[in-house]
Amino acid sequence: MAVPARENDAFASPPDRPAIQPVEPAEFLDLARAIDRQLGEVIVGQAEAVRGMLICLTANGHALLEGVPGLGKTTLARAFAAILGLSHTRIQFTPDLMPADITGTMVLTHDEAGQPRVEFQPGPVFAGLVLADEINRASPRTQSALLEAMQEGTVTIAGETRPLPRPFCVLATQNPVELHGTYPLPEAQLDRFLVKLRFEYPTGAELQAIIARGAAQEVEGKLERIADAQLLLRMNALVRSVPAATHVLDYIARLLLALQPSSPDATPLTSQYVRLGPSPRAGQAMAAAGRAAALLDGRHNLSFQDVRVVAPMVLRHRLALSFDAERRAVAPDAIVADALERVPE
Repeated sequence: MAVPARENDAFASPPDRPAIQPVEPAEFLDLARAIDRQLGEVIVGQAEAVRGMLICLTANGHALLEGVPGLGKTTLARAFAAILGLSHTRIQFTPDLMPADITGTMVLTHDEAGQPRVEFQPGPVFAGLVLADEINRASPRTQSALLEAMQEGTVTIAGETRPLPRPFCVLATQNPVELHGTYPLPEAQLDRFLVKLRFEYPTGAELQAIIARGAAQEVEGKLERIADAQLLLRMNALVRSVPAATHVLDYIARLLLALQPSSPDATPLTSQYVRLGPSPRAGQAMAAAGRAAALLDGRHNLSFQDVRVVAPMVLRHRLALSFDAERRAVAPDAIVADALERVPE
């Protein structure tokens, strides 16, 4: 008899869905390398963001993409959708966007006999990969329309719960510079993103390569489809099957406690600058992302090094900093790096 997934297990398979046969580790690695090669045809540089997106999608998570305009956030999302053969939509978040514009709504129509009837009109969230562009420009009410979709993989309209396609991934972008007319994402929604990826400004050589390639739309048309939705689900299943030793899971727990200001094990930087530390979901996210990172390195076990590699991208958006940290320009990455140095393996 199957044991139902716990309610707070954000990365567990729903109990009512049949088991999926995982791909072999060697096939997983070959697919990942092929995807990476295809992305290199479109994206110049941004190694951390590309690697983080690959980790996110193979671990069946959602990603928050942060960077100034023009660095390739939207291009990367569209490229992944084309390479993986996923249905995809793009939602431009604006202050006047309503929740029904995302999830869908009930509309009045007529049947073949001309009789009026009410039927559901699905919104753009019903896609395998949803690009939420400039998500922090919409009101908190509209942002919350994605909460159920990101956590449960379902949408409830008029009392009826409808499943979303599988796999389902939300890629949300936000501009860290232009904050006029924006609404910061609440901690509850930030916690639903597996990783937060930063897009850095390119170097001189990368700029020259970007300029020489021309418009991104022209390059995207040359991308080769490497996988499909079913194959990605099989890659997700392999990530979930990666074993994790008890002492590695204990390391993740101790790392989380070191970032909790109320914990006796909190680091000095945590006690001074962190207002709210990461939730237990962050530990699940580190384990899931670490398993994907291990497979991408050709190993089938979660190690300390995998946890250390994914910790910044998993934790940077899960630390609520104090006003003193903002005043002194103390970044979340610095606090995470300090914890990684202080917490022994």
